[in-house]
This record gives sequence, structure tokens and C-alpha cells, in this order.
Amino acid sequence: MSSSASFFSDLLTSITEQGRALLESRLGRPGEVSLADLCEALLSGRGEASGVAIAGEVLERYRAASRERKLAFFETLRDQFGTDTDEVRAALDALNADPADQALLHRLHEVSEPRRQELIRRLNLAPGGTRALVDMRSDLLSMLREVPGLADVDRDFEHLFSSWFNRGFLVMRRIDWSTPANILEKIIQYEAVHEIKGWDDLRRRIGLADRRLYAFFHPALVDDLLIFVEVALTREIPGAIGPILAEERAEITAEEATTATFYSISNCQNGLRGISFGNFLIKQVVEELRRELPGLKTFVTLSPVPGFAGWLRRSLESGDAAIQDLVSEPQREALAAGAWATDAAAAKPFETVLPSLCAHYLTREKDKKGRALDPVARFHIGNGARLERVNWLGDLSPNGLTQSHGIMVNYLYDLKFIEKNHETYAATGAVAASSTVTKQAKLVPDAKPLVPAA
Repeated sequence: MSSSASFFSDLLTSITEQGRALLESRLGRPGEVSLADLCEALLSGRGEASGVAIAGEVLERYRAASRERKLAFFETLRDQFGTDTDEVRAALDALNADPADQALLHRLHEVSEPRRQELIRRLNLAPGGTRALVDMRSDLLSMLREVPGLADVDRDFEHLFSSWFNRGFLVMRRIDWSTPANILEKIIQYEAVHEIKGWDDLRRRIGLADRRLYAFFHPALVDDLLIFVEVALTREIPGAIGPILAEERAEITAEEATTATFYSISNCQNGLRGISFGNFLIKQVVEELRRELPGLKTFVTLSPVPGFAGWLRRSLESGDAAIQDLVSEPQREALAAGAWATDAAAAKPFETVLPSLCAHYLTREKDKKGRALDPVARFHIGNGARLERVNWLGDLSPNGLTQSHGIMVNYLYDLKFIEKNHETYAATGAVAASSTVTKQAKLVPDAKPLVPAA
């Protein structure tokens, strides 16, 4: 920690300690005051020291609470710290009476904001407040399915986090073998796509000339990561993950590479779900690599297709004739039983049909909002990438076979067309795809797109 950061931390601790004394004189023993009353006191107070102390007390009490008490806290935020509709009506009536009065417009805006947004801002004053609030939202997200009515509370967290974690506050760093061990341990822990099996495996991903790893950090989350991307420098576009992760492989120099392949992107903070970092990270890494290695001409991903197997199973079960005609009953039984992919003879009947079905799934199947149905496709296509290639048996891991019948795909980031592809997709939902993928998709005629579950 730098001397200035240490000074600020000491100062904040001193303010907090002074605030605790003020808090007791104002409210009595904090442990005897309900969380709701503490939150009301935090919103009504004006003093910096007492505000920091109350915020710290709220976060400390929340952290120690049981799941049931945490749920009750979120329900209190929903029921007691929302928007005062009477104030909104009064402000709107006043503005309608005098539309030119900018002060009245400001007043309407002020009272329209749920009180819990200001409460969350003030909770962020506590030492470690941002970390605590990110963890708090992670708890909230885990409860939404059980209590959908908490969605309004989550929208307020997401609204504030979108500002607090916008691109202007993020710092990109390259992770290598000289990075502090606590960060490297978290890389191993957070890897969500291709498991890192210990330190030797990590070294193969970050300590060799033809491998890179970049991560985004935020100043408020000291020594923790938001998201990271792993990159393989290769001579051609890869079609399988096995050779990239192999213990024994022929290493090349960075200068020999013509292609940068993004083969794993991991979000590290569940409490920041829905806050987009990946699009910024990929584009910044592309710029960084172009500056460092002018010989790189191609930037692609090697991506999973996590929704494909589930979509195909549902399509076959739904009675879609076009899909059923392409997959025979013995093939369906083989897919359900598994263990076909490692047997060349058993796999041969699927070599054309599964990539074609996957091409159809990625380019034609949409969710209720008209977006690509597959979440990874939605991310990359939304960023302006082009679906370049569907790779047969690209991932033979148990997870790869379960979620995508072993298929992986390449999304191409062509800087000349990123903006055009993005705008077209945003306006029409059309997926940019290579001619090869388009031809594969056309082998699936008259398929009926499924209506995805809510």
C-alpha cells in the first residue's frame, strides 16, 4: 500500500472511531437499535464522523446476520426505503402548474429516486464499504428467485454499480509470473471456463512467451479482480481447446504469432453480475497487443456454446419436425447416453449434423427480446464480433460434452467491422456470420424457434 493510501486509511479509521462515540451519545448502544432505525439515522444525519460510524455498524450487523435476517433486511429496503409516491404526486402537480420552474423539475427528480439509493451511497462511506456492498448484492441475487419482489431493490444496486464501476474507474493490468501470489491464487480460484489445475498449470497460461492474461481492477476493491481474459498467441485460428491447454506443446515466440485467441473470460464478482466489463476488456487488450506485437493480424475467441445441448434436447422433445428429421432415434439415444465423442465410429454420424444445428442455434434462435439465445453468443455478437467458425469436437472435457456436445466456436473481432456489426445486431437482431457458418445453418430448413422459458 502506498504512503498516501495508508494515510487515507488511517484517517478514515480515526474518523470512524470518533464517530462511534458520537453514535452512542446520539442513539444509545448501537446493538440495541434495529437495522431499520440505523438506516433511518444514516439517512437523516449530516455529520461525516457519525455517518461513517453508522454505515460501518449497519454493514457489520448485516455481515453477521443469518440468511433469514438478511432477507428481512432486503424486504425492509423494499418496503420502507422506496419512493414516496405522495411526494412524487405533489412535485408533479407543482411542476404542471409551473412547467418553466427548473427548481420544481429538480425537485421532481429528487423525490422520484428511491430512498434506498441514497442509503446505499451512504453505506459506501464506511471503510471497506464498496466490498461489503458488492457482497451484499451477491446475497440479494441469490434470493431473487425465492422472492421476486426484491427486483426493485436489485435494480437500485445495479444502477449505482453501473456508475461506480464504469470504464473510467477501471485499471487494466497484465498478470504474469511476477504478479503477487495473492492475485495469482485468485486467478486459480475464479477461473470459470477451463479449470486451472494448480500452479504448474497457471504458469503454462501466464509464464510463457506465447501466453497472456489481462485483468481489470477497481481502486475500491484492493487486490481483487473484476474480470480477466486469457490469451493464446498462435500461428492460426485454433479449433480446439486441448492443444492450447496441453502440458506438452511446442511453444512459439510472441513475434512468430499472427493470431491472438481469447480462450477464457472469467467474471470474478458475482455481486457485479449485469455490469458489463468484458466488452471493454477485450477491446483494450486488442489495442494493447496491437501496440506490442504489430505482427498480429487476427483476433478471435475460442468460445464455448453453453446453451446448445439444452436447446437441442428441448427441440427434440418439443416435436420440431425439422430438427427431428436431422437427428435419428439411435442418434438421440447416443447423445443421451454420452461416451460417443471419444469413439471415432460412434462420432462420425454427428460430424455434419451437430455443427449445422449449432450454426442454426447461434444465428437464428432468439430470446424474447430478439437477442441471440446463447449467452456467450449474445455477449460477443453484441460486442460487434462475427461468428467465424463452428468447430467439431473442440472441447472433449466432460463439461464441454455436457453443455455443447463438444462443439466450440470462433468469434472474429475485425476492427474494421465491429461497429457496423454491433449496430446491425442492436437494430435488427441479425447475427454477423461467415459464409461457411451461414451455409451450415441453412442445412436446418423450416426449424421452429423455441419460445424460451421466462
